[in-house]
Amino acid sequence: MNYRDFLQKVIYVIINPIIKAMIRLHITPNIVTFIGFIGNIVAAGFFIEAALTQSLELLGWGGLIILAAGLFDMMDGRLARMSGKSSLFGALWDSTLDRYSELISLFGICLYFLRMQDEMGFWMGIVTFAAMIGSVMVSYVRARAEGLDIECKVGLMQRPERVVVTAVTAMLTGCMADIWWLAGGMILIAVLANITAFWRIAHCYIVMNKKRQNDKFVSHRSLRPAHSMAEDPQICTLFPAMAHLCRDIRLHALLP
Repeated sequence: MNYRDFLQKVIYVIINPIIKAMIRLHITPNIVTFIGFIGNIVAAGFFIEAALTQSLELLGWGGLIILAAGLFDMMDGRLARMSGKSSLFGALWDSTLDRYSELISLFGICLYFLRMQDEMGFWMGIVTFAAMIGSVMVSYVRARAEGLDIECKVGLMQRPERVVVTAVTAMLTGCMADIWWLAGGMILIAVLANITAFWRIAHCYIVMNKKRQNDKFVSHRSLRPAHSMAEDPQICTLFPAMAHLCRDIRLHALLP
């Protein structure tokens, strides 16, 4: 069991009573997904207000809201499974709003850095934009791979890790009154998310090559002539008593 599975089990123990209450109240997974999306919009609002006022405290509150919205992101899938309401549209709805949520919150952070109006803010705005690109590409490569029937969950910076890094570093920035906490989080996401995207591409390339080689091997065996074993000189040499049978099979194979 890896660390993600262990943490998931711990979180499920915590949220299962909430999930059961939601089922009794007839709350659907799609509603929970939408609530999480609204939470990320509110967090982005805090980031934008922080950019206008250059308030580090508001960055901390935004991080806390992102963390709370991330719990809703976990609860929607759990609710769908426990209530038996999983659906293809629900998966599409969840995936789409996840992308919107992440881009909106990172946009608010990017805007904060650009509003700092100094050299650090300029470069950190670029880094945050790179984090946005990496976040989208990690999800895109996985979706494209699964469309090709390839499981693709490898990498170091998947969505749960990105949410935690963004939320925790934003909260530390607010608590410590030091913007370098959030800057470090954006650098970490920008580097590891883009590495994860290319890691997934390499993973898919390896899987596709193995599949192609296996298909060629199966195709070669299926197209091998039925009399090829009889034409093998090694078989006739190892079994001299069957040499006449080998000759008969060869002659028979030459007949129209």
